[in-house]
Amino acid sequence: MQVTEYKPLIVAFCCNWCSYAGADLAGNNRLSYPADVKIIRVPCSCRVNPMFILRAFQRGADGVILCGCHPGDCHYTTGNYYTRRRMALLFSMLDYLGIERERTRVEWVSAAEGAKFAATMNDFVAQVAALGENKRLEDLRCKK
Repeated sequence: MQVTEYKPLIVAFCCNWCSYAGADLAGNNRLSYPADVKIIRVPCSCRVNPMFILRAFQRGADGVILCGCHPGDCHYTTGNYYTRRRMALLFSMLDYLGIERERTRVEWVSAAEGAKFAATMNDFVAQVAALGENKRLEDLRCKK
């Protein structure tokens, strides 16, 4: 029987204007981060409803990271301020549900920070891998 190494599934919500461009720059510079990071491109980090994050956990994600523009540099002026408030409330809800705080992260990554994007993803994947599989919100109907 062959034992496979555990690789966490990470969902990354990236804003179109900064973080997604940072991911693109990381790729152009051939900076590596795990292929298990699934990037979802959103117009702005404030467009990520907290239910999207809960749904990602329900569908089998082991970790969710939300990347947006640095505060004050948002393409939509104040979008990331809304994100910051919304995520603070989500973190308290995740604590209530018993989901480890380390499974969710918010990072500000600009379009010029490809190296920071790759380093952040590598660090987050290592952090989530140390926690193991997410069993708290998993929906068995969503498994293969």
